[in-house]
Amino acid sequence: MKTMKKIYTIVLTGIMLSCFTACKDQLDLQPISAIGDNAFYNTPDEINAAVVAIYDGLQNVVLREFALTEMRSDNTRTKNSEGDWAQFQEFDVRPTNLAISSYWSSNYNVIFRANKVLENLDVVTNDTQRAQYEGEAKFVRALAHFNLMRAYGAVPYIDRVIIQTDSEYMSRDPQSDVLAAIIADLTEAMGKLPSRSGIAEGRATSGAAAALLAKAQLTAGNYPAAETLLSQLLSSPDYELVDDYRDVFYSELNSEIIFAIQFLNDNTNESQDFSFEMTAGGLASGLNYVTNNFIAAVDPLDTERSATLFNPNVSLEVGKFMTTSNDARLCGNDWIVLRLADVYLMHAEAIMAGGTSTNDLDAIASYNAIRNRVGLSTLPLDGSATLTRDMLLKERRIELAFENHRLYDLVRFGVAESVLSAFAVSEGYNFAATDLLLPIPQREIDTSFGILTQNPGY
Repeated sequence: MKTMKKIYTIVLTGIMLSCFTACKDQLDLQPISAIGDNAFYNTPDEINAAVVAIYDGLQNVVLREFALTEMRSDNTRTKNSEGDWAQFQEFDVRPTNLAISSYWSSNYNVIFRANKVLENLDVVTNDTQRAQYEGEAKFVRALAHFNLMRAYGAVPYIDRVIIQTDSEYMSRDPQSDVLAAIIADLTEAMGKLPSRSGIAEGRATSGAAAALLAKAQLTAGNYPAAETLLSQLLSSPDYELVDDYRDVFYSELNSEIIFAIQFLNDNTNESQDFSFEMTAGGLASGLNYVTNNFIAAVDPLDTERSATLFNPNVSLEVGKFMTTSNDARLCGNDWIVLRLADVYLMHAEAIMAGGTSTNDLDAIASYNAIRNRVGLSTLPLDGSATLTRDMLLKERRIELAFENHRLYDLVRFGVAESVLSAFAVSEGYNFAATDLLLPIPQREIDTSFGILTQNPGY
C-alpha cells in the first residue's frame, strides 16, 4: 500500500527550462489549487507543495532511462531494432536522438524545481521543517546532477534559478567539479533529513542521502568514505532485506526500499508506461528486452531470481515490472532508485577498494547476504575464501538486473570498454570508448548558441 501525502497542483513559470504544472501527492490525486509563480512560495504549505513537485518531476526522468543505461549494456535490447531506440543497443546514439534530449531536459527541470524551493525557504520559520525541505531539495538536485554526469560526462552544474541571459551557467563543468558538488549536496542533505521512521513514506530520508552519497564516493574512488556510510546503513533499523526476492518489486515501499519513485495504476497523471514497453510493447515495438548474453549469465540454480527476472509467459520479456493495471499503458509499478541489496554489494565493493579481489570477511559476508536470500551457495567465513571483482560484478548484474545499474557498474569497476567491446563484436556492432558517454543533445548545443560543446566521437 503506497503511503500518500496531500496533493497539490501548482503552476510555476519555467525560464531557461520548460515549465512544470503539476505538484501532486501520489495517493490523493484531487487538485486543490492552481497558483501562478508570482503568487506562490509565500507559506510553508506552498513550499511543501513545491517540494512534492520535485518528486513529481522525477517521474519523467525514469520513463525511458532504461534505454540510456540497460540498452547500452549487455543486458537488454529492443524487440525488433526499431527506430531511434536501436541506436542504444547498437552503440550508435546520435545527438538528434529524442530520448537523450528528453532525459537532459527532464533532469534539468527537476534541478530547476529544487532550486526554486531552495530560493524560497525563508518563508518556513520552523527550523525542523525548513531543514527537511532543504535536505529533500538538495538530495534530488544531487540525484539529477548525478544522472546527468554519468550519462553525458561534463555537464553544466546549476545551483540556483537561472534565466536565459545567464550564459555563464550554460558551459560544461568538469566531471570532477560536478561530482564534488553532488557530494557536498548529499552530505548536507544527510545531515538535515530525518530517518525513514521520521518522515512520510516515499520522501527522501537521511538513509537515501547516505546511500546515494556512498555511490558518489565510490564513483570518485573514495572507498573509505563509502565504506563508512555503507556500514552505517547496514546497521540501520530502518532497512532490512525482504525474504522473497519477488516481494522487492511487488510489495512496494517494503523494508528493503531506500528510495523509489512512485506511480499509480490507471491514472492519467500518476501512471507510467515503461512497464508496457518492457513487457508488451505491441506487435512490432518493445523496449528493454533481455539479451541472450544476459540469459547465459544467469546460473541455472538461480531459480528464485529467474522467476522474477523473466516474464514466465513471454520469452525475453523482463519480469520485474509486470503490471496489474487495467490499462496496459497506465501502469503503477514504482521505480526503485536505491535498495538495501545494492548497499550490501556496494559495501563489498568499497572494501575491495578498486582491487581485483579481497579476503575481507565483512566484504564476503555482504556478498553472502544477497546470495543466501535466494538460496545460492555462499563463501565460507573461515578465512579461506576469496571474493573476486568478477564474482561481485556478476552478482550485481543478476541481483540488480534491469534497474539501470549495469552500465555504470562496468564503468566504475573499470571494465566497461573490454566487456562491451566483446559484447558488441558478438552482436555485430561497433563499440568505441567514446560510446561510454552519450552525445550532448544537439538541441541543447543549438539553443546555447554554441556554448555547450559536444563529446568526443559525435
